[in-house]
Amino acid sequence: MKSNTYGHGHGRIVAVGGLAVGLALLLYAPSLRVVSGALLLVAAVHVAGAVVVLGSVRALWSGRPGHAARVARRAGATETFQFGWTPGWMNGLWMAGLVLATGAVVVVVAAPAWWPLAFGLLLLGAGQVAGSRFLRKGLRADHVVLPMVDVVRGDRARILDAGCGTGRTTIALGRILRGGSIVALDRFDAGYIEGGGRDLLAHNLRVAGLTDQVEIRTGDVTALPFPERSFDAATSAHMIDHLPGPARVRALEELRRVLVPGGRLLMVVWVPSWEMAATFNVLALLFLTSRRRWRELATGAGFRVVDEGVVNGAWFVVLERPDGRADEVAAGPRA
Repeated sequence: MKSNTYGHGHGRIVAVGGLAVGLALLLYAPSLRVVSGALLLVAAVHVAGAVVVLGSVRALWSGRPGHAARVARRAGATETFQFGWTPGWMNGLWMAGLVLATGAVVVVVAAPAWWPLAFGLLLLGAGQVAGSRFLRKGLRADHVVLPMVDVVRGDRARILDAGCGTGRTTIALGRILRGGSIVALDRFDAGYIEGGGRDLLAHNLRVAGLTDQVEIRTGDVTALPFPERSFDAATSAHMIDHLPGPARVRALEELRRVLVPGGRLLMVVWVPSWEMAATFNVLALLFLTSRRRWRELATGAGFRVVDEGVVNGAWFVVLERPDGRADEVAAGPRA
């Protein structure tokens, strides 16, 4: 998952919320008549509450300042990547699934006639657990991949990874780029990656052996600190979809500006899908931006769509800046 230009506070919110729910299951739920009348249900509620409380406490402890950087330094000897999602965010989904499943059991015992509600809660809980597994798969090193598409042309290309986060896409680029160079840019202020990810990015580049090939820059994708036509290609994975509407347009316009004529942008975003419904909730099917709308935003920013598909459960699209003849006419002769 990428760092974005507008930070989040998901991890701490999830951890604190989980702590409140877990304590309610431990202290309040067992006092309810419907629960206290069944020994197995009392035990189940206590176990669920204890698990949620412990998971939340671990998330709060792991989210303290400097923890992710210390983990990365300790992991240096084992040569492993550290992508740095906070435990509060990673554990929140399966804890929510456990709470929903417990609620389903309570509903069945308290009001058997309401079994459709219990069934719905159980389905939602199963979806949350499945979503947790889906997210955790994305942290594995063998998921540091790019789709097999024509984006980078030539071994000496200069590539921008916009919204690089902890370097998943940067590392994947380094695996296929024999020469050339990569600029990894981010604001490094994402709340769901402790410290914003800059230290973890440096660690991951060292593990991948890409320190000399990658330049780390701090900057905003909506106002890129590069002159026009600075890059032969660009990538942006799981970042532009985190931006509010007007900022998405500015980001696409800026990425087009810094590409050479004929340069291509590989953009990866979340779109409505069953994977997203499981990872977050069914509302993702309604409120995530559709593929058609992304195409409209891209063409409105001056790109041409040349390819699209799915990678690791997300949608990718390859966009090309036109050959530039119209730009030259509009700009007039250079001094």
